[in-house]
Amino acid sequence: MMGPGIAGALAYGGVQATILSRTADSAAEGLKKALAQLELLESNGLLEADRAAKARQLLTSSADFDGLIPMMDLVVESAPENMEFKQDLFAKLDAISKPDAVLASNTSGMSITAIASKCLRPERVMTTHFWNPPHLMPLVEIVRGAKTDPAMAEEVRVLLAYCGKVPVIVKRDTPGQLGNRLQMALVREAVHIVQEGIADVEDVDLAARSGFGLRLPMYGIFEHQDIVGLDMAKNIVDYVATDLNCERRAPQLMQDLVAQGHLGAKTGKGFYDWSVKSADQVKARRDKFVLQVLKWTRD
Repeated sequence: MMGPGIAGALAYGGVQATILSRTADSAAEGLKKALAQLELLESNGLLEADRAAKARQLLTSSADFDGLIPMMDLVVESAPENMEFKQDLFAKLDAISKPDAVLASNTSGMSITAIASKCLRPERVMTTHFWNPPHLMPLVEIVRGAKTDPAMAEEVRVLLAYCGKVPVIVKRDTPGQLGNRLQMALVREAVHIVQEGIADVEDVDLAARSGFGLRLPMYGIFEHQDIVGLDMAKNIVDYVATDLNCERRAPQLMQDLVAQGHLGAKTGKGFYDWSVKSADQVKARRDKFVLQVLKWTRD
């Protein structure tokens, strides 16, 4: 449920934000969650008391789609990842919203050009992919579709930066956008390493968390390449690249697990045995670490 975190982020940036859902009950539940997330940020020193109080006043909920959309300057959709549904939804948004309203999708990888294909004004349609959980993760990927107005995308970037996010512009609408393309390359190679018997699942995760993952928040990929020297970096890439998994599909081990019905935490087994491992504890550990990093960078 991404909507509450997105609405909360806008509200603590001083923007009037309404959580719009199919029913009044689900909208109210979203508002309750957004308020709890604001409390979490405030209690951890990441949101000043006066700003938190103002954000609470700016948050509302509703199920009045046809009544509210024509008044909105910015609409951020966070519906299920179904292309036909999104296309029809954006066609309706395009028809009833203000001529200069921004229509944004929180899709994590679908083509925003395709989503906007039924719109009469596709220049005002773009992706704003808030990373999960959106109330904690700073990154928002703003993806320009084939017809998105670059100036409009820049206005949204400025707004999200003011709301405390770290927005990046993705200039070409491409599968996986930016962050997920990087992440998928890592996932593919991680699964390949286990599949080939190079290391176990637990040690791959441990290496990621304790090695490069620990420095990435403050030490970018290209910064590292330049600092170690591109001559050495190029030689390493030449040497290692010949042995990397370059298949244009998910690794066989992942395909086998899915075929066997082992889908991860939701079925009790995936790469890990979730009957002896708690998904809630893992997410709590993740969120605690992110909160600590955010507090450290704020200080």
